[in-house]
Amino acid sequence: MKKILNSAFLALALLMLSSCNNEKNTASDTPNEAENLIAEVRQEYAPDKRVALFDIEAEENKDTYILKGESNLPEAVENLKEKLKSQNINFKDSIQILPEEEMANSKGVIKISVANLRGDAAHSSELVTQATLGMPVNVYKKNSNWYLIQTPDDYLAWVDGGGVQIYSEEEFKDWKASEKLIYLQPSGNSFAEANTNSEVVSDLVAGDILELTGTENGFFKVEYPDGRTAYIQQKEGKKYKEWLQNLDPEGEDLIATSRKLMGLPYLWGGTSPKGVDCSGYTKTIYFLNGIVIPRDASQQVHTGKLVDSTRNFENLVPGDLLFFGRPATDSTSERVVHVGMWIGNNEFIHSSGRVHISSMDKNAENFDQGNYDRYLRTKRLLNQQGEGLTYLRKKDIFTTDAASAEASE
Repeated sequence: MKKILNSAFLALALLMLSSCNNEKNTASDTPNEAENLIAEVRQEYAPDKRVALFDIEAEENKDTYILKGESNLPEAVENLKEKLKSQNINFKDSIQILPEEEMANSKGVIKISVANLRGDAAHSSELVTQATLGMPVNVYKKNSNWYLIQTPDDYLAWVDGGGVQIYSEEEFKDWKASEKLIYLQPSGNSFAEANTNSEVVSDLVAGDILELTGTENGFFKVEYPDGRTAYIQQKEGKKYKEWLQNLDPEGEDLIATSRKLMGLPYLWGGTSPKGVDCSGYTKTIYFLNGIVIPRDASQQVHTGKLVDSTRNFENLVPGDLLFFGRPATDSTSERVVHVGMWIGNNEFIHSSGRVHISSMDKNAENFDQGNYDRYLRTKRLLNQQGEGLTYLRKKDIFTTDAASAEASE
């Protein structure tokens, strides 16, 4: 009898446990209606988190959802709230719209030759990109001595306070209206006086932009965003507007720039003559010819004009970008992992280990079997229009030149 009772008790306990588990599973499987709409809006407004911030979640609280997180896209947040209202979903809005109040009337300008931008507010965080001296950036929030910024190519990243000068709107307006100098040598220095035997103020790299305040003894006198003054040899830079007005880049100009950077070491996240990754290299080549292109290879591949996808390299011209990676299959999406620039003669230049030239000719000594096998397609960006391409002659981000402002309208 005791054995029968024990068996019955065990069966009842198992039934109760099973019932509890079923109830628990049912509760956890209940769809979060708000989260579904958040995902929908995120896909529409911020499918690429590298260039758009929509870090929103919905926390259930009885019959209401509490919206938490932050975004730099107020129109996306408004769209989300409208969708929630249209479906009669109760919610409380606790979303932080960036920039934070402290940064609302601020702009930033990079104040050192090359600033390392990271994925999080720590020097130990991944280097995701770089920004060069004089680059204006949007500033969204501050965390200790770190700032969340957005570069002219829309990339979001963190920079420490030593790399960026924070301006008020009025100060930024004055900075942008000032005459500028662009440094054009791959690397060099500025000096405390108008001679190269004086103390070095800082190092410089190609693409650095500074305020131009005068000339003296074959030197430009310049001012840094943080107020430092220095002298730069005139042969190493140009007045920015003069440089800009003379820009009409062709493929050969891109090749000439690319060869000046030959041998640079590969640096993950690098976009400057201090080191480049593959897309940072192509981005730098185009920037030094007055064109801002997207940051990463997987972004660059989506702009410009399709030239080839069948290894018909006869259709390519100097300056075209070749993309490499894994093609899409029935179960996996395409993955772009590398980019190089066509220079003619069946050759392309790229950053892989270091900046060097490889060939698509199977009989050439520098034939690149690995990249030949993973070739995806070629895109033409030069003289093309489209999202992600900014020509400084038409939309100048460094000055308030009237002609360029009018052309951008």
